[in-house]
Amino acid sequence: MTTTGERPSTTVTHPLEPLSAAEISAAAAVLRDAGHLGTSRRFVSLVLREPAKGAVLAFESDGAAVPREAAAIVLDRADGRTFEATVSLSDSTVTRWEHVPGVQPQVLLEEFFACEETVRSDPGVQDALRARGITEFDGVMVDPWSAGHYGDEEAGRLVRALLWVKIGGPDDNGYAHPVENLVVYVDTLAGRVVKLEDHGVVPVPQQPGNYTAADVTPRTDLKPISITQPEGTSFDVDGHEVRWQRWRFRIGFTPREGLVLHTLRYRDGDRERPVLHRASLSEMVVPYGDPAPTHRRKNAFDAGEYNIGTLANPLELGCDCLGEIRYFDAVLADGDGNPFTVPNAVCLHEEDHGLLWKHTDFRTGKAEVRRGRRLVVSFIATVGNYEYGFFWYLYQDGSIEFDVKLTGIMSTGAVPPGTTPTHGQLLNTDGLYAPIHQHVFNVRLDLDVDGTANSVYEIDTVTDPAGPDNPLGNGFRTVATRLDTELGARRRASLDRARYWEVRSSEARNAVGEPTAYALKPHGTVVPFVRPEASVLHRAGFMTHHLWVTPYAEDERHAAGDYPNQHSGGDGLPRWTAADRDVTDGDVVVWYTFGSHHVARLEDWPVMPVQHVGFLLQPAGFFDRSPALDVPPPRHH
Repeated sequence: MTTTGERPSTTVTHPLEPLSAAEISAAAAVLRDAGHLGTSRRFVSLVLREPAKGAVLAFESDGAAVPREAAAIVLDRADGRTFEATVSLSDSTVTRWEHVPGVQPQVLLEEFFACEETVRSDPGVQDALRARGITEFDGVMVDPWSAGHYGDEEAGRLVRALLWVKIGGPDDNGYAHPVENLVVYVDTLAGRVVKLEDHGVVPVPQQPGNYTAADVTPRTDLKPISITQPEGTSFDVDGHEVRWQRWRFRIGFTPREGLVLHTLRYRDGDRERPVLHRASLSEMVVPYGDPAPTHRRKNAFDAGEYNIGTLANPLELGCDCLGEIRYFDAVLADGDGNPFTVPNAVCLHEEDHGLLWKHTDFRTGKAEVRRGRRLVVSFIATVGNYEYGFFWYLYQDGSIEFDVKLTGIMSTGAVPPGTTPTHGQLLNTDGLYAPIHQHVFNVRLDLDVDGTANSVYEIDTVTDPAGPDNPLGNGFRTVATRLDTELGARRRASLDRARYWEVRSSEARNAVGEPTAYALKPHGTVVPFVRPEASVLHRAGFMTHHLWVTPYAEDERHAAGDYPNQHSGGDGLPRWTAADRDVTDGDVVVWYTFGSHHVARLEDWPVMPVQHVGFLLQPAGFFDRSPALDVPPPRHH
């Protein structure tokens, strides 16, 4: 098993190429030379300012020049102010420097580590730990949860620190030993504890929860599986552009969203047909359903509060990715504006995907069978205790799938021994438990099905009424309803109606005269179980509907708004769609909400086997017949 080990070219050949390390350094230098930076100002992000959609399309049609720009968010640690900047890399000038009042940008990585030291060294925290029998503080783990917004917080840039302890040394699983009922609010700018809540001593669970091969006797009955492609891969990479089978697209990466797919097209005969202009994780939130003091404010927005892209793992061959791999590094900026690289942040490879299609003529005994494969583009992020794998799959039948793989370690709590928790699952006899919670994702899909003029239809299956046209009562059919405005396009999935949605071209027609289309097929749908007045529902209003549709707007990228950290709520999709703009026969964006409803199991401890949630984009009259017909028969070895 080998890997190509190659890296994409760093030459900028397309306006959507991510910023190179040299460009990051240049953008920071321009801001510094203009007097906008100082010792107290930290970069929250420094990324490519993506050109307007029209400019990208013009470049791809006739090579029209596109200015190269960088966008930055800067936090001033001296006074807490937030600034947005645009830098022209073409002209080495600052074209925008603007204070954004009343917002808190994402938590910086440096704040994660500083928070742990602040909490460990606080005398009040140390007294509370001693009351629980903890006298050595080096093993105390501090997870800085976002503070949220409840109206009773202290002023400042806050994180809500929760504590665990590594009892068995540095490699111990500290999540087996939660310090229940101790909540510490830290002002990360002041570098101090501003509030300490101690809701009473609960014994720290002592039973270990270790999971490495050194702690568990591995099975011995597994034989090796080798995945080889002796003739090489079937994809080609040029910079960040990928071609595979009939597909062509570009790979992007941002600190906030992680992996982004750009300009996804399918070659159909002599035509290259657009499907998706841009697809990315828009936002995600993890609401916990436990009203206990330690857990009632657990509502992490892992994109908008933590910059999930900056938490990407360097992927390892044979572990995270298997086969003939092409890696893409992520080049990001640290707090000083210096570039740093996450090596192997994105993995590209092919997978055998079993049966693609088959039919046996039972009269002749002759069978035709085709074996399918799929192209995989993925990255994995570690957010504290959890791991999230984000996988885009492209198929030979024209389908596109998004799969989120959830694993890692559950965020744990403790109850007194002999107590059964009402809002979680007891994990051992020592009082350790995991609260019920959800993982809710929203993906922004700028679909361009055969062009930018599209409309969205809701497809329901209905039972025909009794009568002479349905004499045996067996009739059922689909009914399509166009979603005309933003408010009317706030929709929920319906199992009773086998509901899905189609994005139809307003201009292109297939062989039978119907609009060409792609269907959005729900896989994992969750609904919020918090009460209507719950803070998290105001802040993550996108959770209230599975489908949202908006007209394309360059500055509408994040479902909960640009700055959800400590925000009171109502921003993003709820605010934009209140305008009830028209979404017919134009350039529309589809936002899809889905998620995992995680009722903890004993089998999820001490490390959780992968759970899957996602959705499918499937051609629905986009092609005149099966696009998988020309896949060659399997070779016999």
